[in-house]
Amino acid sequence: MSVGESAQTAGGPADRGRMDKRRAIEEAALRVFAQVGYAQASLDVIAAEAGVSKPTIYNHLGSKENLFRHVMTETAARSNAKTLEVLTAFPNDPQELRPGLEGVARKLVDCYCDEQSESVRRLLYAEAVRFPDLYDAVRASGPNQFTEALAGRLARLANAGHLRIEDPVRAANQFIALVYEDLPGMSALGTRPLDPAEVAKVVAAGVDTFLRAFGPDASTGDAPAGAAPAPGPQTSGPGVSG
Repeated sequence: MSVGESAQTAGGPADRGRMDKRRAIEEAALRVFAQVGYAQASLDVIAAEAGVSKPTIYNHLGSKENLFRHVMTETAARSNAKTLEVLTAFPNDPQELRPGLEGVARKLVDCYCDEQSESVRRLLYAEAVRFPDLYDAVRASGPNQFTEALAGRLARLANAGHLRIEDPVRAANQFIALVYEDLPGMSALGTRPLDPAEVAKVVAAGVDTFLRAFGPDASTGDAPAGAAPAPGPQTSGPGVSG
């Protein structure tokens, strides 16, 4: 076989078909796990949902536990990549600070409220006792990374005198909490649709409160009207973003 033939084979229809089948298995598994939980999910049902045979699942991803771990980590990684992209629009111009932060918050909320992200988050919490190492691994590779990245952006604004922040990581956690933490209750943990107008109100109020606490004039009280006092320390953000 020539070099050209080898290259064509490596990326040919067979490989693409295998990857498509693998992705179908992953997506079907996430749907089934999210609907019935890990314990009640069966490979037979997942295979039927994916349109493949049960041996095909074993060939691609092995046992149910291996499949669950793979689906959780891969979905979380994709969600985290999308969430990190949100920071490309992070504001640097002090004149654009409020609208810029609101824009970042809206995109962040969209990622966190994505159907797959919500499914992984519910499963992560529900199965934390059964898979404590998986809980830690997903958080370390997802929300913790985003919190650190957001903290870095906030620190730059603070160093330039546009914010008053002593602990950027804590400020990042509080920003996430202010713009997102009301939404899981409003959506019954992602099982009910959210009213975009209500989401916009939550985001705007969260940014107002954040700037009241951390804005350059925070110590003088010259903060946006209607904002609440700064919250206490929060744990790092939601389990997964999407």
